[in-house]
Amino acid sequence: MWKEFKEFAIKGNLIETAIAFVMGAAFGKVVTAFVEKMFAPLVGLLMGGVNLNEYKFVIYAATDSRPEVALAWGEFVTASIDFIVVAAVMFFIIKAINAAKKKEVVSVSGAPTEVQLLGEIRDLLKK
Repeated sequence: MWKEFKEFAIKGNLIETAIAFVMGAAFGKVVTAFVEKMFAPLVGLLMGGVNLNEYKFVIYAATDSRPEVALAWGEFVTASIDFIVVAAVMFFIIKAINAAKKKEVVSVSGAPTEVQLLGEIRDLLKK
């Protein structure tokens, strides 16, 4: 059982997936910092000093015995912007990878095959 687990853990796909997961988490932090510290303040400035994270619908106001119950829609908007930025970046990365793969396939398929080369050699030797 240990041998099977070791083979599973050492496989390239698992390691690549773990690396992608760590990089994705780090990228998420970068995007969150960008949206919260750079994008949101600019939007707030354009909207007259508004901080999106502070917007909420208060359902029940806080009292001495109960905490406030509110829907924090401003934080939801900020998180949605995070998601859109990450999705857009992933879209462009995958699009670039797919374009590179297509160029690779075209260059391989455009090259003459061994049979074609042997035929050309045969034709040259006949002359």
